[in-house]
Amino acid sequence: MGIKVIGLIQVNDPEAFEEYRSQVGATVALYQGKIASRGSFHSFLWNELECDSFSAFVELEFPSLSDSQAWASSPEYQGLLPVRSRAMKLTLFSVSV
Repeated sequence: MGIKVIGLIQVNDPEAFEEYRSQVGATVALYQGKIASRGSFHSFLWNELECDSFSAFVELEFPSLSDSQAWASSPEYQGLLPVRSRAMKLTLFSVSV
């Protein structure tokens, strides 16, 4: 069963965001993942959970939950956390597909 990792992104620093985006894909690939899609947020259709507003999203695909967890805790991805912290606020979650 595949796993999708969804990121809801509120960009704080566009320059740092581009720096992060230029590097994160390589860390995902090391753990058998890929970036399936990226895009901009337009509007909520329903928001009963009262999710905070965000400006962009990313959808990653991994073969398994363990691959996605290995990526998220990997030294390669952890090395991007300082630039990620400058670039954005991020909500990251996984779903089974």
